[in-house]
Amino acid sequence: MADASQTQTVLNASVLVFLFKALAAATTSARRDKIGVQLIALLRQFAGFDSGTVAVARTEDDLACQIGDPEVWRHLVDQGPLWTDSLTAIPIYANGALAGALLLRGARDTAADMLSAVASLASVAIESVRELERLRNDYVALEQRVTVEAGIVGRSAAIVQLLGRIEKVAVRDTTVLIQGESGTGKELVARLIHRASARRDGPFVAINCAAIAESLLESEFFGHERGAFTGAASLKKGKLEAADGGTLFLDEIGELAVPLQAKLLRVLQEREFERVGATRTMRVDIRVVAATNRDLAQQARDGSFRADLCHRLNVVTLRTPPLRERKEDIPVLADHFLRRFGERRGLEFSKEAVSCIENYDWPGNVRELENAIEHAVVLGEGPVLLPSDLPDSVRDAAPAGQLGAFESSVMDAKRASIVRAYQQASGDYKGAAAILGLHPNYLLRLVRNLGLRGEVSR
Repeated sequence: MADASQTQTVLNASVLVFLFKALAAATTSARRDKIGVQLIALLRQFAGFDSGTVAVARTEDDLACQIGDPEVWRHLVDQGPLWTDSLTAIPIYANGALAGALLLRGARDTAADMLSAVASLASVAIESVRELERLRNDYVALEQRVTVEAGIVGRSAAIVQLLGRIEKVAVRDTTVLIQGESGTGKELVARLIHRASARRDGPFVAINCAAIAESLLESEFFGHERGAFTGAASLKKGKLEAADGGTLFLDEIGELAVPLQAKLLRVLQEREFERVGATRTMRVDIRVVAATNRDLAQQARDGSFRADLCHRLNVVTLRTPPLRERKEDIPVLADHFLRRFGERRGLEFSKEAVSCIENYDWPGNVRELENAIEHAVVLGEGPVLLPSDLPDSVRDAAPAGQLGAFESSVMDAKRASIVRAYQQASGDYKGAAAILGLHPNYLLRLVRNLGLRGEVSR
């Protein structure tokens, strides 16, 4: 019997520790009250008394409210346990400070001795909860700091490999070509290379070769002298001069006009140029990082991009992986964007919304994911984001049986409409798209997301 009694004591002690942890971690009064009832019931059983009352106070105000004496908390702080004929108050310490108290009224002395041991268990439980919370906060702060400094979020093997290559290439002044699909963070990689290099204190100047009219691009690159052309009322320094001592980032380099490619080649080879309308040669100390979502080698073979410039840019190549190649990073990125856009609202995803996010193929990559989370935060009406708050294309990716009744019926209607349109068009996807009033590429994406390839190919 003694062994059975000891076993029960150990079990009770374990449950007490669990309940104290839950009480310390509870964030709502309803949750605290529910745990408190369970805790007090077990305390009575554990202490082995039937008469008297037992209670748990978590704060000074809580204790004063329960016993009507605001001085008891001060006594516990200054002198430790309080023993009187009518009241016993046993302090609970956490990290060397008073964190609460066990209160007894009308109980025999042996019960007080037992609850002193319980207070020690409570101290351990509360300290472990606080340590876990501290570690969680430290992790969030570290992740945010890394995000701010590096701009790259993810723990996948592809991202770890990319960061390792960035670290190696950053310490040299080598020209770098970043290749990757749209939305994969090519400019973030370029900025990280700059920040990790010896040029970190110099300027980082970005120019989008596809966003500036060809007639203005040369002036943007090299600057111009006053009177160089109609409208050139004053001297203007170009991006090359602005980047002197730092890094010049050429985004969408595959879109660069052919006449400018020869001049850029000279810059890469000699680090010198002339402003538009000038005769004096200028020299610059810059590092060039370029990015493209095109195949420059194929463009060189087609004649739309100079082969010698392609070789000059392609000294070191980094590739930014698309999300479909690092699916394990999708939940991490989604949580990151949720914290950014819903920082003050305490938002979280429902499990159904998570399923939609994880099953979508994200052709627009990180940029599309970021926009989708912002969309959900803007449209969401409660603390939990639902599939209905996500863009239609993402919601359509939910696995069968993962949505509510209304959303499932909408999905079923979409599937039926698509299958019917394919039948009417005799299996031709362009004809089916015309019937549905959709772009053919969007229809193909719907077919893939809704799992209809087998249905429409019959």
